Amino acid sequence: MSERFDCHYCRDPLQGKKYVQKEGRHCCVKCFDKFCANTCIECKKPIGADSKELHFKNRYWHDNCFRCFKCYTSLVNEPFMLRENNKVWCSNCTAAEDAPRCKGCFKPIIAGDQNVEYKKMVWHKDCFTCSQCKQVIGSGSFFPKGDDFYCVSCHEHKFAKTCAKCKNPITSGGLTYQEQPWHSECFICSNCKKQLGGKRFTAVEDQFYCVECYKECVAKKCAGCKNPITGFGRGTSVVNYEDESWHDYCFKCTKCARGLANKRFVCHNGKIYCAECPKRL
Repeated sequence: MSERFDCHYCRDPLQGKKYVQKEGRHCCVKCFDKFCANTCIECKKPIGADSKELHFKNRYWHDNCFRCFKCYTSLVNEPFMLRENNKVWCSNCTAAEDAPRCKGCFKPIIAGDQNVEYKKMVWHKDCFTCSQCKQVIGSGSFFPKGDDFYCVSCHEHKFAKTCAKCKNPITSGGLTYQEQPWHSECFICSNCKKQLGGKRFTAVEDQFYCVECYKECVAKKCAGCKNPITGFGRGTSVVNYEDESWHDYCFKCTKCARGLANKRFVCHNGKIYCAECPKRL
């Protein structure tokens, strides 16, 4: 009499039937599904004898449940990553999830994407736009203002000071005279056109002159020495009498040469004298 070949659990004969062997025991398909099958970590249902099973680190899936948690692509024979809550991710979704997020569109910046970085923030190149005109700044020049960014043109029109002469924006450098801003190239001598920034100059009726041009073209001539009265250097004080002017050190008695600045004097026949000399004439 031959030995019986029965299911370990229900004792039904297995002769001529499909059965499963597990851990040295034989069981019918029904009992395998009931007592021995692993549970799919995704759908929580048993992985029956007729199903294809995939496993990784003591975790089990039906082959049709082994899909990327993010994009649902089948991961059978594909690279994958096991992440939190026992969810599997494809390599593309893993890279996207771990990638930095664009400050503009909040989508991931994947390796190879052109991007712009500024103070630990990052944008897709096409997402880095001017806060005013909305045009793409990309890798061009820009000006940060708080949380906003401006292209050169918009920054000039919105924030830059306007030159008192040409009325155009001052984007860099420049100077201030009497609380008015100027381009350095606009603040020039009215005669020789040389720039006056950082140099001595004189303003006459809204016109500016360098020292040399002021002496040559504008300054009054001393009635004594015939040289220009500039207000620079020696003799900054001026003596005016009728229609003539003198350096203070040139205003002296015609006869005795005594200095007469801030002193009594007499004009006789168009000449200047001290109070005593006309008596001796």
